[in-house]
Amino acid sequence: MMGLKDVLPDVMTEFPEMGRADIRDFKKGIDGAFKDFVREYGELIEGFFYPLKIFLSWFERLLVATPWPLMIIIFAVLVWLGARSWVIVVGTILASLLIGYLGMWEDMMKTLALISVSTFVCIAVGIPIGILMSKSDRMQSIIVPILDFMQTIPAFVYLIPVMMLLGIGKAPGLIAVCIYAMPPVIRLTDLGIRLVDKDVLEAADAFGASPSQKMFRVQLPLALPNLFAGVNQTIMMALAMVVVASLIGAQGLGSNVLKAVNNQYLTLGIMNGSAIVAIAIVFDRVSQKFGKRLQKHSETVHG
Repeated sequence: MMGLKDVLPDVMTEFPEMGRADIRDFKKGIDGAFKDFVREYGELIEGFFYPLKIFLSWFERLLVATPWPLMIIIFAVLVWLGARSWVIVVGTILASLLIGYLGMWEDMMKTLALISVSTFVCIAVGIPIGILMSKSDRMQSIIVPILDFMQTIPAFVYLIPVMMLLGIGKAPGLIAVCIYAMPPVIRLTDLGIRLVDKDVLEAADAFGASPSQKMFRVQLPLALPNLFAGVNQTIMMALAMVVVASLIGAQGLGSNVLKAVNNQYLTLGIMNGSAIVAIAIVFDRVSQKFGKRLQKHSETVHG
């Protein structure tokens, strides 16, 4: 019995691929060019990120050195200020005590330092980019594909150039987290500003507001709920990256999960994974509550 491959010509059944030698040369050319780039500019790029590495190391040491009762009090106060919920405050205290009792306190502090600094970097870089996108459709059309690329490319792929440029350690882990976690805050800043009611903008124009006054006194305050939703998603995605970042030297709960995977330690993996989940739940609940309060305040002021 004749098959489809016997009936159709070879040109229809075999995809016209580049020759193996050409593919090999193509890959070698790209790898060689990037290695030349690393040799030429690696030290310059490493020096650019050096202050960030110093700040992360300092903040990590600060959290680790702070007495645990004081840290729990700080956690409780911050959670109360954000969520205004005693249930979430009590849950945070109990989760912190349990994590510490199970011997993961120092690792939790290192993870919190990484997440806090990466979120700060994402906000500091992402919000201005989101504002820039909201002002120009052309700029939006350029940046959106880059954000799509950042969100969809497997994290292990961009670990390679980050590691080649910055080596192994805290700084490359931080940059890897930021690459993955930054798109939501950029997208939702742009969306929030674009959703501001046109009538409100016309009223601001009628009162003679300058473009900067209109942005910082009208558009950004009204976009705060969307903007904070972006911050929430950025924090969640940063927490999702802690295990991957541990592959290139980021310390904390993620490195213990990686150790558990490599050595098949079930209990170690469950304990540290559950600690990451607990941190994620606290961040999520607090940021959601705070976002809802911002939404209600915005509706009251501008309703």
